[in-house]
Amino acid sequence: MSDEQKAAAGSRAAELVRPGMLVGLGSGTTVHYFLEALREVDFVGVPTSEETARVARSRGVAITTDPDRELDLAVDGADEIDAGLNLIKGRGGALLREKLVALIAKRFVIIADESKLVPRLGAGVLPVEVVPFMWRQTARRLQGLAATWELRGGESKPYVTDNGNLILDLTIPGGIAEPEKYARVLKEVPGVCEHGLFIGMATGVIIGGSRGVRELGSVH
Repeated sequence: MSDEQKAAAGSRAAELVRPGMLVGLGSGTTVHYFLEALREVDFVGVPTSEETARVARSRGVAITTDPDRELDLAVDGADEIDAGLNLIKGRGGALLREKLVALIAKRFVIIADESKLVPRLGAGVLPVEVVPFMWRQTARRLQGLAATWELRGGESKPYVTDNGNLILDLTIPGGIAEPEKYARVLKEVPGVCEHGLFIGMATGVIIGGSRGVRELGSVH
């Protein structure tokens, strides 16, 4: 996705924001374009990562990490999107906070490019955030779910999330045939904090592409 296409998608999402709103701010470069387009709008943001919080503050956005009500809107990116608008997220490492924010948003709108559209989720890795304590045992449990795993960053310098946890990137040969069922099974594995399957959560998707910007689902 070119910078021009990212900016166009971000600007379209920015049209959804009104003064006084409480808005969930996702992670990733496309969301930065969304924030850039909101320079003149007075709203409160709920950032999903420390990096997003830093960028929001640099643009003069008021932020909170403990909202006392439902969010009017949350805008985020995605790594994979299927025809039902189910998602895989978390390759940027912020999946737990992203899901917590999405869960309390009246509207959860995704900004993405056409390459993120897939016929079946699981084309790439599925991130799973796990507690560091006995993480290898957690990994073995996950391996029993028709998956292979890799510790993000490797054992010598593992990637640590903003929550102090680790990420195991799962590979599921052939993709995920039943995403909703797989999501439930993953959540029941001891040691798992959260996974990157966002099932039935996105209300709409804004796609940036070579032919312009288009919308899927209910964005407004």
